[in-house]
Amino acid sequence: MFRNFITAIPVVALAIGGTTACATKKFVRTSVGEVNEKVDSQGRTIEETQERVRKNEGRLSEVDQKAGAAQQRADAAHSAAEAAQNAASAANAVGTKAGEKAEAIDKASRRLVYEVVLSEDEGNFKFGRTALPDEAKSKIDEMVSQLKQDPKNVFLEIEGHTDNVGDKRVNERIGLERAEAVKKYLYEQYQIPLHKMNVISYGEDKPIAPNKTKAGRAQNRRVVIKVLA
Repeated sequence: MFRNFITAIPVVALAIGGTTACATKKFVRTSVGEVNEKVDSQGRTIEETQERVRKNEGRLSEVDQKAGAAQQRADAAHSAAEAAQNAASAANAVGTKAGEKAEAIDKASRRLVYEVVLSEDEGNFKFGRTALPDEAKSKIDEMVSQLKQDPKNVFLEIEGHTDNVGDKRVNERIGLERAEAVKKYLYEQYQIPLHKMNVISYGEDKPIAPNKTKAGRAQNRRVVIKVLA
């Protein structure tokens, strides 16, 4: 009986050991299965992510292509605008040159009808002054009255002159301001069109009398109005 008991112990041990081994294998299989599921899940997630990345890359590529096409259209429009601007500028320059040439030809073809001289020795412009004196206005009024009596397609050249006292550049400015004062009076008082009048300053360059004397300098300080027809 004691031997039977001893013999029974290994059998029980084997039974217990077999049960434990089976439980362990089952646990391992379960754990591996869970891991595989997680791996599969992660794999699917990675594949989905990669698919989204591919789609996004495709969209970005499409956007880049559209942006590139838009930029090309913008560049083409800009080039066309520049070309149009250049063409307009060239046409304007040609028109301006043509107008200047026509005006020059028109002026060259005109002849001097008469001229009016407004000088200091006749009670007009004083030394260093550019304001239009009353005596000068009276002489201009007489000239315009003659123009109205004998209406013609006239052109007025207004020249400013000075003596040689002082700086040459200052004299050029004074001569110009005197001529401009006459032009302004003709425009404001008689509405003579501005394009019918040309103003120029000769400063001290064209004296009509010696600058060595007071009387000569007074004659040189003048404005000459030339009536051309």
